[in-house]
Amino acid sequence: MKKNFLLAAMLLTGGFISSMFGQEKTLKVWPDKISGAIDDPSYKAQTITDNGWTRIDHVADPTLDFYPAPKEKSNGTAVVICPGGGYAVLAIDHEGAQIARWFNTMGITAFVLKYRLPSDKIMVDKTIGPLQDAQEAIRIVRRNAKEWNINPDKIGIMGFSAGGHVASTVSTHYNEKVYDVQDATSARPDFSILIYPVISMDSSITHMGSRENLLGKNPSPELVKKFSNELQVTKETPPAFLVCSTDDDVVPIQNSINYLMALKKAGVHAELHIYESGGHGYGMGRSKDTEINWPEACKKWLEARGLL
Repeated sequence: MKKNFLLAAMLLTGGFISSMFGQEKTLKVWPDKISGAIDDPSYKAQTITDNGWTRIDHVADPTLDFYPAPKEKSNGTAVVICPGGGYAVLAIDHEGAQIARWFNTMGITAFVLKYRLPSDKIMVDKTIGPLQDAQEAIRIVRRNAKEWNINPDKIGIMGFSAGGHVASTVSTHYNEKVYDVQDATSARPDFSILIYPVISMDSSITHMGSRENLLGKNPSPELVKKFSNELQVTKETPPAFLVCSTDDDVVPIQNSINYLMALKKAGVHAELHIYESGGHGYGMGRSKDTEINWPEACKKWLEARGLL
């Protein structure tokens, strides 16, 4: 994690923070009270660094790290990035900041969403906490599109692993009322990018840690179906670019395949890249494995969709 983000976090006094370099800013997703939140002063975000990996847990106050595209390159497209971590932590660096900087090289403005991780300690209904944050994140970007040189019709959502579940949830539940919205701003993403994503809550193919953290140990069949996003696809679901690897032993590739097939059935544009190797959690890719090619494939897809 960059040092300027840490400094910015310490200087937080309102809904907007400027970083020491003036290139990145952090915004509070909820400057005022969060609907359905439970106040617990002892529940505080922690940064964990282990073997070069940086993660955050106990997120109670969600934020958006703002990475504006260079003015000379900006093409009006924006992406909200949801890091993974099994709904237990956020892999904020290799599935967040690094991805945002990559988008900037293509002229895309990026936002890393530090969403709340489901917890009964800070949420009346933990199943909707991440969805609330993702819906509002899209609305924030769309409300400020003109000021931030963004096309309001080119705002996407991206997610890795459990962050892929957040992204596919807002892609299929963007109209669900999970908090009181003060205006008519749409929370529908215009496209989605899902990297080794958790899509389903079906126990036969889901990542059980993500399922238990989001839905609890014994969720009802109705709740499982509701958050199995391959079952919630309609013709209005945004186009998707998906990536997974056959040797992923954390999130079965059936998650991506089933979502692709649901999109195809609904007549929604979608593209899936299945790599032989890579495993899980590789971010931009590992140099020794084939999945390192996904960023270039994604760039081609964005070009084909008129987003670059």
